[in-house]
Parts: sequence; structure tokens; C-alpha cells
Amino acid sequence: MRDVLPEIMRWWEAGLRFGLATVVSTFSSAPRPPGAAMAVRGDEVVGSVSGGCVEGAVFELAAEIDTPVLQRYGVSDDDAFSVGLTCGGIIDILVEPISIESYPELGEIFTSVKGHEPVAVATIVAGPGVMGARRVIWPDRASGSLGVERLDEAVDDDARGMLAQGLTGMRHYGGHGERRLDDLSVFVQSFAPPPRMLVFGAIDFAAAVARMGKFLGYHVTVCDARPVFATAKRFPEADEVVVRWPHDYLASLQVDERTVICVLTHDPKFDVPLLEVALRTSAGYVGAMGSRRTHEDRLARLREAGLTEAELSRLRSPIGLDLGARTPEETAVSVMAELIQLRWGGSGRPLSETGGRIHGEV
Repeated sequence: MRDVLPEIMRWWEAGLRFGLATVVSTFSSAPRPPGAAMAVRGDEVVGSVSGGCVEGAVFELAAEIDTPVLQRYGVSDDDAFSVGLTCGGIIDILVEPISIESYPELGEIFTSVKGHEPVAVATIVAGPGVMGARRVIWPDRASGSLGVERLDEAVDDDARGMLAQGLTGMRHYGGHGERRLDDLSVFVQSFAPPPRMLVFGAIDFAAAVARMGKFLGYHVTVCDARPVFATAKRFPEADEVVVRWPHDYLASLQVDERTVICVLTHDPKFDVPLLEVALRTSAGYVGAMGSRRTHEDRLARLREAGLTEAELSRLRSPIGLDLGARTPEETAVSVMAELIQLRWGGSGRPLSETGGRIHGEV
């Protein structure tokens, strides 16, 4: 969808009507992921939903669309559709007519995407709700309605969670937002890159942290100056493995408020120069592993390097929540627990000891 936005905005701003096809779910070996889109106006086509397998059929449907429809392409258990996927997969595609009147929020969505402001679009694609009903959700506000206030509230919670992780996909609810039911399907498309997790120190704890970070939706980079340890084979879950001095590498990056920095080096010659850089960035989380004695020594060295008390107060060390963790995997869970707590403002206490709404107000 992000790829076709500039072109469809030209049509939208000109007051033209066009068809928009979006992949909302996939099964087996589907050629394009959820969120892939194709727009059709007359003989003009932008984007792709299948890499060519069903483009012709989708083009014909989108060119004539008057009301939103969910169309499945692929092979069923009983027989093959007249149009199918050569890879053997199945895709569900939402095809809908688009105009300024039917999609008034599109301009604001485009502005947010251009300005790198996270935004998600939730659309009813199946079930008892109004097909094609749409709600646009930002981290701090929302526009439009899916028809029922309780449904809007449930979708807002889920969409903001997905947006924080850069995730796009289907969510299922009851007709009034009941989470225990699945008779209503809502497609949530996030316009935000996944947040970055920078893990410094190519040790066994780093492998566990990288694995858990990837599981939570982060784009994970592992960095270490030692090429014998910093290898893709040792960190298969990481998106990147970088061999550089950690502080030099971090200084070369653009860091934002969603960035997580985990310093696991255990060595002053690595972690002190690295933390000098890290604590002066806008990263939302800077954590460092080590004992309390190591932490006090590290603080003294950082003060000598000229860091202020305000800068030092941003350091989460020893890293993670107090779960009694021992193993690398348990330690990784404690780090992820702290990240989740900070993201959503949780107390860190057992839910059985708290009252009121489990998911706090955003």
C-alpha cells in the first residue's frame, strides 16, 4: 500500500474514482504479504497483489467495483478456481471503490506517512459488521467508526499494539468487540516500520535477546567488534549482524524514540564509549547488563567522560525486570518484560494484585 500511495493520491486529489485491491490474509505459499495493494482506474494500474498470478482477474473486478467485496484466489480442497496461484497458496483480497467521498481520511493518512507519523487503518472485511467500514488510528487519536463503540475501543487497543511493532494483519472479534468471539474480521494495516533493537555484544545472552526481540516484532541488529563472534550463523534470528566498534556503529545510525539499545558487552572498553553515544541519542530505551558493582563502576567512568546526571538517569542497569532470571533465555524474558512495561506504562506488578482496566488508557 505504501508503494501505491503517491499515485492514488494524485487520483484522489483530482476527485477521481478508482478501485483498490488489498491483500488482507494469506495461506500457504502466497506470493505477496498482507498489505500488498493494487489500484485500478480505467486502463491505469499501479501496484501488485500476486506478482502476476491473479492480476488480470483482480484488475477486472477492481475496474467495475461498486461496493466492497472480499475475494479469495487459490485452490480449495474440492476443486481449483478458474483463476489460481501457481505457488499453490491462497490469498484473500479486499476490493473496494475509493473516492474523496468514500475515503475522506486518505489525505490525512498520506500526510502522516510522508511525515513518518505512525498510523493504522482498520477495515471490516467479513462478518456481521458493515463491509468496508473503516477506522483510522494514530497513537494519540482516531477517526471514523466501525459501527459499534465497544468494537472501536477493542480495535484501537489492538491496532496501537500492532502499530508499535509495525505489524499488519487480521484480527477477529464479536460483533460488539468481544475478544472471545471470531465472527467479525477486521484487517489492520500499519504504516510504520518495525522499531529497531540494537544488541551490542556477541554473547549467548545476546542471542537470546535477539531471538525474543524478533519475536516481539523488532528489527534486530547484533553488533560486535570481534569478527570471530559476530557471525550470522551464531545469530540466525537477527536481521543484521555487524562487525564494527559498537560506539562507531551507533554514531553512524539515525536513532528515534522507538529504538531499543541493549548493551551486553561486559567490557568497559566497549560499553563505556558506547553508552556515551547511546545516552545522548533519542533512543526510547538504553539498558546495560552487569552486576550492581559493575553498574556503579560504569557510572563513575561515564561521569568522568562528562555525562550529566540527567543523561545517566536514562540508563536501565542492571537491565530488565526483577524476575529472578538466571539463564540467557530467562534474562531475555526479563528484558522484554521491561520493554513492554515501559511501552504501555504497566506497573510491573502481578495482575492479580491490581484492579480496574487491564489495558490502560492510551
